[in-house]
Amino acid sequence: MKRSHGTRQGTRSILSRSKSQKGRINISRIMHSYTIGDRVSIVIDGAQQKGMPHRRFQGATGVITAFQGRAYVVDVKDKNMLKTLIVRPDHLRPADGAPNPITEQRQKPKVKEEE
Repeated sequence: MKRSHGTRQGTRSILSRSKSQKGRINISRIMHSYTIGDRVSIVIDGAQQKGMPHRRFQGATGVITAFQGRAYVVDVKDKNMLKTLIVRPDHLRPADGAPNPITEQRQKPKVKEEE
């Protein structure tokens, strides 16, 4: 039998979910709002097929450059070439080390004004 060469070829372990992750999807990942310029990591969710990037970009970090419908346009550097991906928020997470406005507000020390 001839070997298939589909877009999901060789993704048994990459796109499968562990036993504890199966079931409901994490609603906070879908509802998270990103703005242009945010750094995001691409973490593919195998349970959601819509807006899924190619498996080559699993674990890549990029910058959001625009919105397109329900998806985000993400620029990712692949080797030396900048590639543009259209990814739904199901497959995105805030990048490690990216500034988080909620935690930054908590950590800012209040400066007392001296009179």
